[in-house]
Amino acid sequence: MQLLPIHTSILKNSDNLSQIFSSNASIQSGDILVVSSKVVALTEGAIIDLDSMSPSKKAQEYSHTCGRSPAFCQAVIQEMIRMNGIVINSCPGALLTELRPSGMKVGTILTANAGLDESNVEKNTAIGWPIDPAASAKKLRTEIEQSINGKITVIISDSCCHPRRLGVTAFALAVSGMDPLISQNGKKDIHGKPLHITTEAIADQLATAANMLMGNAGQSTPACIVRDHGFDLSEYTGWVEGIEKEQDLFKNL
Repeated sequence: MQLLPIHTSILKNSDNLSQIFSSNASIQSGDILVVSSKVVALTEGAIIDLDSMSPSKKAQEYSHTCGRSPAFCQAVIQEMIRMNGIVINSCPGALLTELRPSGMKVGTILTANAGLDESNVEKNTAIGWPIDPAASAKKLRTEIEQSINGKITVIISDSCCHPRRLGVTAFALAVSGMDPLISQNGKKDIHGKPLHITTEAIADQLATAANMLMGNAGQSTPACIVRDHGFDLSEYTGWVEGIEKEQDLFKNL
C-alpha cells in the first residue's frame, strides 16, 4: 500500500479543493483520498470569528474549568448545540463533548471542543467540521471522478485521542465511495475459532495512516492518497456510524 501526501500552499475560503488536489498530485481511479476536515470547512467558509462571540455565563464557567478563552468556549457551545451535543468532561485545554450530528443514524461522537480548533487558522478565529461532512465528501468525490473519468473514495478525517492513551491518532467523520466498516463476525481465527464481535474500522485506520503524513502542525499537507490498498470501493456515502452508549466498553469511565 502506498501513502502519497498532497502538499499545497496555504488554502483559503472559496478555494476549489478538487482542482487544487488534482494540480498538486496525480489522482488515479481506485485511489482513496483522505482529506482533513478542517481544510474542507475552511474552503467552505466555516471559519468562526471569536471576536464576534458574546460569552455566556456557561462559557465563562467552561473557560475557568479548561483554561480556554470564554470566546472559544462560547463557540464550542454553539457548535455543540448545532450538533445536538453535551459537555461530559474536561481537562486542561479541552472540553470533552458528545455529539450526534444530523444525518448520523447510530451512535455519537466523543471529541474535544465539539470539533473546534484554533490551530492553522488566523489569530482570533476557530475552525471546526464542515456543516455536512457526508455531502462535502460526496461533492469532492464526484468532482474528482469526473476530472479523471474514474472511481475514487473520499474520507474526511479529524485527529482524536483515546482513553488513557497519550497523543493523537485520527478518525473518519464521513466517507463517500467505500464501506467504512467491515464485519469479521463469523470468520475464523488461525485456530478455527469463529469471531463474534470484531469489526474492522477500515476508514478510521486509513485516516490514521494518512494523518501520520498529513500532520497537525504547519506541514501544509491537507490530504493524502492511499493507493494499492486492496479494498473494494462502493457507492456508500454518509457519516461513519458508531455505537450507542449502552454498548460502549468505556461507558462507565
